Amino acid sequence: MADMTDTATPLGGTPRSAVDPGSDAAARQVTGRAPVPAELADGPFLRACRRESVTHTPVWFMRQAGRSLPEYRKLREGIGMLDSCRRADLVTEITLQPIRRHHVDAAIFFSDIVVPLIAVGVGLDIVAGVGPVVDEPFGSAADLERLRPLEPDDVPYVTEAIGTLAGELGATPLIGFAGAPFTLASYLVEGGPSRTHARTKALMYGEPELWHALCDRLATISSAFLRVQVAAGASAVQLFDSWAGALSEADYRTYVQPHSARVLAEVGATGVPRIHFGVGTAELLPAMGEAGADVVGVDWRTPLATASDRIGPDRAVQGNLDPAVLLADERVVAEHVARVLADGASAPGHIFNLGHGVLPETDPGVLTRVVELVHEHSRREG
Repeated sequence: MADMTDTATPLGGTPRSAVDPGSDAAARQVTGRAPVPAELADGPFLRACRRESVTHTPVWFMRQAGRSLPEYRKLREGIGMLDSCRRADLVTEITLQPIRRHHVDAAIFFSDIVVPLIAVGVGLDIVAGVGPVVDEPFGSAADLERLRPLEPDDVPYVTEAIGTLAGELGATPLIGFAGAPFTLASYLVEGGPSRTHARTKALMYGEPELWHALCDRLATISSAFLRVQVAAGASAVQLFDSWAGALSEADYRTYVQPHSARVLAEVGATGVPRIHFGVGTAELLPAMGEAGADVVGVDWRTPLATASDRIGPDRAVQGNLDPAVLLADERVVAEHVARVLADGASAPGHIFNLGHGVLPETDPGVLTRVVELVHEHSRREG
């Protein structure tokens, strides 16, 4: 990354001389990274994050790194998910695959939200067809001692992979990501995926002090994991709160928002745009916007114009094509893409995406066509 930042223009700043090494050093001391290179900062994705004018609506897909790609499945043959996430060569290749095929406007770092938990010593595995499974679910104050702070040396494969990707991606920005404290806590308390989150809510309501202590430790871990990615060269980050939609707005504000807000604030010190996303969060959108992200992701259940009104004028929106639409015929896909673009045009900034992740059975050719449609129909003059 260093060879790309010698003449970089800091966001909102002025060009620097290539012989001014002190500026990069000062920037790293304050934010943990060198300024974002001008070729990235001026691209459509980062401009949309900042609610600035763009040449076209940028597009990327959640779970674009793999899932539906045959080259991904071939590369992963005989290799477990966690091993894939902890090998820098595989992380690099899987992150690049959808960029080569679909020509999206941003890459998403290939990893899993439980990777930092494993890195600090939590016993868990990702079981095929099930998801993360915790060896010993959390439920007492003693369990907090199993969550030490994350250090950069805990995830050397992340730093190595992002360093390589920064050179490979060129003008395509890389999005780092992490799980939000509530979703991580839910996995730890439930012991794995849950439809009801009953144990999580029981702890939340019954032992609020323990709950907040747990989320505080998880916020420390998530923030550190994101800052490692930014320091290595990520140009933006996304905080996933996949299960937040299981809560009422009042409960979200009481038990969740303070911890997500802390993560977003600490990463905000790096200067990179922050995206916040959850599923089933229609009634939570105002509170999610207040948590401090620059962009709020919206699932397919809420029209983007409605979502933007709820979030407010100081946030861009991301989304929100229903992933199942991609299984329909070409005419239907084109109609829905046009509808999302028209709806997103009313927001102060719009990043086109799905309302959740790419379904494994999606035809990769359809994803490529969606990117083409978004670029064609949203292109601006000038």
